[in-house]
Amino acid sequence: MALSRRDLLASAGGATLGAALPGRLVWAGGEGPLTRVIPSSGQELPVIGMGSWITFNVGDDEALRDERAQVLQRFFDLGGAMVDSSPMYGTAQEVIGYCLDRTQNSENLFSATKVWTLLQSDGPAQMAEARQLWGVDNFDLIQVHNLVNWEGHMETLLEDRARGELKYIGITTSHGRRHEEFEEILESQPIDFIQLTYNIMNRQAEQRLLPLAAERGVAVVANRPFQGGTLFEMFGDQPLPEWAGEFGADNWAQFFLKFIVSHPAITCAIPATSQLEHMDENMGALYGVLPDASTRQRMIDYVESLSI
Repeated sequence: MALSRRDLLASAGGATLGAALPGRLVWAGGEGPLTRVIPSSGQELPVIGMGSWITFNVGDDEALRDERAQVLQRFFDLGGAMVDSSPMYGTAQEVIGYCLDRTQNSENLFSATKVWTLLQSDGPAQMAEARQLWGVDNFDLIQVHNLVNWEGHMETLLEDRARGELKYIGITTSHGRRHEEFEEILESQPIDFIQLTYNIMNRQAEQRLLPLAAERGVAVVANRPFQGGTLFEMFGDQPLPEWAGEFGADNWAQFFLKFIVSHPAITCAIPATSQLEHMDENMGALYGVLPDASTRQRMIDYVESLSI
């Protein structure tokens, strides 16, 4: 199994963003991170976040928890903000809280979790437990995980948001599932975020959901950016094209992530990792220039030529 991500983070410095994506991308200048604006508020969010599925589900193992704390520290050191989790992810939320207690510069944390229970009446207690596990007063974003009883939980989340106990609400799906239901919710509910699977080999969301999210002014979080590691298995031992350097992709992780966040409807991608070297690679996509539309097509053509 080839999981090679060979090159360390190269210097991100000083590049100027060329043709900015219309009305969505913010380039801070100098060595600052690329951010996108959350449509419902105008708040800027770094385009690379961090997922926690599997990687932060390490139970009570103190050594592994301390390793994850180093990973989270590096994430913040390199300009990250959104950390995404779920009660579905085993001990991940508890481990995140452990790590946040040991992180020095987490003031930019954008806390995102999910509600995942069949009964609406169980939702408030589950979300209260998540706040306790993370050690936060309120979450920035709570999402209905995989649309489980979304109607009931949406009622609760709307009330929480109206009371100022929650900044943003959203829904999630993964593996390209339930897109038709996603469309219906996007068209009928006053949500701030959707989270879905989108990567260079899974572009189904481009057909309807990404244009609709842009039309409705809804932020989009891309999960499974590496297709659960499959993209490294498929392409990790293949050479990067020389022209990848034109948009600052020095390794496959940056190639895949820059493809995702260069789509004008994507707000943030959330790769997960347990290794510092891989965090360095991922966060390299937060800096420099992004591919334009013609380059994005060139990227698709290249990877598809390798997969034949």
